[in-house]
Amino acid sequence: MIIDTHAQLFTKEAIESLPEEMARSYELMFRDMQYPDIEDTLKDMEDAGVDVSVIVAVDAETTFKYKVSNDLIAKTVNRYPDKLIGFASVDPHKGVMAGEELERSINQLGLKGLKVLPHLIKCNPNDPIMYPLYEIAQDAGIPVLFHTGTQFHAGTKIKYCMPLYLDEVAVDFPRMKIIMAHFGYPWFYEGMSIVLRNPNVYFNIAGWAPRRIPDHVIQQMNGPLAGKALFGSDYPLISRVRIMKELDALPLKDGVKDLLITENPKRVLGIG
Repeated sequence: MIIDTHAQLFTKEAIESLPEEMARSYELMFRDMQYPDIEDTLKDMEDAGVDVSVIVAVDAETTFKYKVSNDLIAKTVNRYPDKLIGFASVDPHKGVMAGEELERSINQLGLKGLKVLPHLIKCNPNDPIMYPLYEIAQDAGIPVLFHTGTQFHAGTKIKYCMPLYLDEVAVDFPRMKIIMAHFGYPWFYEGMSIVLRNPNVYFNIAGWAPRRIPDHVIQQMNGPLAGKALFGSDYPLISRVRIMKELDALPLKDGVKDLLITENPKRVLGIG
């Protein structure tokens, strides 16, 4: 079983509230990027041999009026429950309502994780405003996927995406599984150190063509962090087909690829 721990729902319905300047900035960076319907997503998975993929919601309603709703994610997952796993998103600036929405997403919608995009909600991951949400996630036993490192949403600030903030969160919530998306580039040395020192922190390679992953990250995947690395695509920003082809060309030790694409994701996502 091959499991993608990180992909977007970029259908026209999903991104109708994406600000125009953000859409343009992504189109400039990812020139081959498409706005696929769900059937395109499933075909990309099939062509790449990927069995299951996480898809994520976005809630930056109070900051950028941008939202990919939890209900839409749940509706899409319910159409293809054997292929898709949904992660919720909540806007912490909504206060008590944010916690209520996260609980509803878990208990009623059946979503299996929480996605946090610090630059879109304009707060650091260790901001106290986030802690009530982490308490809910920890008690529910769901993983929390954090965007870290660079990003291309025009009008946002990268300062919120430094992986160093996750160290404090990991220490304060030791039972909560944390996924550091994109291995924190350009702060990947700090990122790998945080993954190494915290048993509950993992990282994924989403959004990266494998041939461009820094050597240090590959060394960690082959060494002490072999059990902490997760396959992710960030589709449609990059196709799973390309990722799987390029993974085969990486100098990975025996067994590391299986850990990356199967065993580690199964453990973090609680797949039996």
